Amino acid sequence: METDRRTRLTPDERRAQLVALGVAFLADNPLDQLTIEELSARAGVSRGLLFHYFGSKQGLHRDVVRTARDSMLHATEPIAGLAPLDRLHDTLTRIVAFVREHSGTFYSLVRGVASGDTEVRQVVEEARGEQADRVIAVFLELGVPDTPMLRIALRSWIAFAEEALVESAIGTELPSEEIAGFLERSAHGVVDALVAHPPADEG
Repeated sequence: METDRRTRLTPDERRAQLVALGVAFLADNPLDQLTIEELSARAGVSRGLLFHYFGSKQGLHRDVVRTARDSMLHATEPIAGLAPLDRLHDTLTRIVAFVREHSGTFYSLVRGVASGDTEVRQVVEEARGEQADRVIAVFLELGVPDTPMLRIALRSWIAFAEEALVESAIGTELPSEEIAGFLERSAHGVVDALVAHPPADEG
């Protein structure tokens, strides 16, 4: 009895445990296959308990995607003490490493933007926005003018980088440094094209 009291989970701990199981599910399965029934079976708890914590399949997806997003952003957070170009290189290198170590999670995050649930899409878009801000900060520190077109260009580059990572870092033998180098050069290419030929009202 004493052991049971020591190991009994609080509601917050139980919820966190269930979300962690949901994130682990993404390692080998797409988000749309994560159902209340599937997680109930994996966790060994009743469907009613899952409905109590998450309300619906959509609520479960939102919490799982939010946790996966936070994990990715934390794992790839830029090192503030590095010079701008070194920081960009280091961040992209760690993004490639994250994708290769957590390919299912990354794939579900990228494809989560196609979810029918607007809140799931918002969670994914928030991750894209954070990643874009990190890259934008590098180029602003390098002296590139902060213009609406710069932000649009690099925000669009994030979507390109996601697709490139899906195609190159998942299920291939391409060297990680080659992938990171390509992403780095492509980001510079986007900015160089903008700086070389600025819009008439920004030139």
